[in-house]
Amino acid sequence: MNHSLFSLDKIIDLEKWHKLQDSLALVTKMAIITVDYKGTPVTEHSYCQPFCQGVRKDSVLSPYCQTCDARGGLEAVRLNKPYIYMCHFNIIDIAIPIIIDNQYIGAIMAGQIKLRDTDTPLEQIVTRPASPETDDKFKALEEDYLSLPTLSYEEVSTIADMLFHLCNYIVEEAIHKNSTIDMYKKALSMDRANPSLDSISTSDRNYRNIQAIQTELSSTLLDNKIKKFTSNEIRSTNPLLQPAFDYIYHHKNDSISLSDMAKRCHISPSYFSRIFIKETGENFSVFIPRLKMEWAKQLLETTDQPIHQISDELGFCDAGYFIKTFKKFATLTPAVYRNRHQNKP
Repeated sequence: MNHSLFSLDKIIDLEKWHKLQDSLALVTKMAIITVDYKGTPVTEHSYCQPFCQGVRKDSVLSPYCQTCDARGGLEAVRLNKPYIYMCHFNIIDIAIPIIIDNQYIGAIMAGQIKLRDTDTPLEQIVTRPASPETDDKFKALEEDYLSLPTLSYEEVSTIADMLFHLCNYIVEEAIHKNSTIDMYKKALSMDRANPSLDSISTSDRNYRNIQAIQTELSSTLLDNKIKKFTSNEIRSTNPLLQPAFDYIYHHKNDSISLSDMAKRCHISPSYFSRIFIKETGENFSVFIPRLKMEWAKQLLETTDQPIHQISDELGFCDAGYFIKTFKKFATLTPAVYRNRHQNKP
């Protein structure tokens, strides 16, 4: 993946984000900073505590802070969730990954607080060898250390989850917005490239463009959620069938009929049916719902989308029929399937 496509400074308005970050830091009592996927800060620190400011300005102690940040971020990416840990001064920090479509694009680093429940087992991610020099530096900052905010582990965990869901939601929505804008620009350029469309009224043309944008965006977002099967599109041994397979895989939210696919391949429905069975080993009426149920399984396993929304996205006109079809192929209802696969140890 080209990370520049998902560069945080290109996706979100960092000035507005920093104002929100300041507010979150004030409410949570935590210092917060946002970094990109390389670990480079894209915002200033919000409410960095005086103790940590002093430590990070020290040429001997600051490298330990940087190592904590780097290791914390990597561990959060590995776990795919917020990682709560202790720094080299036993202060609580959190690394909160920003992950869109399974791609790590940055992180929120929060914390600089002490834990009220001191018996809670947490990993000290970096250890610093004791020395008279660092002991003296700590004593000079001890008053600031004692004034650090104190929270319970439950409060820290709740804040971590809240920040994880909030920042990922904001970034994901920004990506979708940018995609919509890009598609709109594409539609406008298509108008300019096709002067023959001038005979069509502006309102009709705009309406058709909006419909095309909505269809393309829905298909793109659905493809992003279904990774396993978008990367395994069928390459037909019979070139006559390839237009049908291309359409099926790029229009997952359509209701697809045999006659429409035959027309797309410029052959009769009866001939299409014969060569389709020879190619896939299945009737078209079995192949399509089975394939859609495989896509449905991916969505059930990897998203929290409501079942009726998955039904709509895969082109079913009725959620009840979707559930009935899913049970026919998977021998389980969608709800039971999701519960089993999302709660695996």
